[in-house]
Amino acid sequence: MSTVLTIIHITVCIALICIVLLQSGKGASLGAAFGGATQTVFGASGGAGFFEKLTTAIAVIFMVTSVLLTYISAKRGGETIMKPKAAQEEKAVPKIPPAPGTGAGQKAPSSMPATPAPQK
Repeated sequence: MSTVLTIIHITVCIALICIVLLQSGKGASLGAAFGGATQTVFGASGGAGFFEKLTTAIAVIFMVTSVLLTYISAKRGGETIMKPKAAQEEKAVPKIPPAPGTGAGQKAPSSMPATPAPQK
């Protein structure tokens, strides 16, 4: 599902770029008013209405596919290309072996002398 949606999204992105680049600027008709040559393909009124509607439709499809791709990727949650943070920290900090003579039930030798317990 997400692969098909990604392909549609990329196609819509390319179409949106092409349609925006095909449109002429807003000030292009001003030159035609003073006798300049026009480069209109769709007649004297131009294709402004057609291109505006097509751009709006493609932009809406682009936004919908963006939201759907975001929703799908948020649902996956566990899948990621990054390593878990705990695994990175374990590799970054080497484990230090216990000092000799300190087993599971033994205390580490202290450099401080033992203090007697206060008497009541």
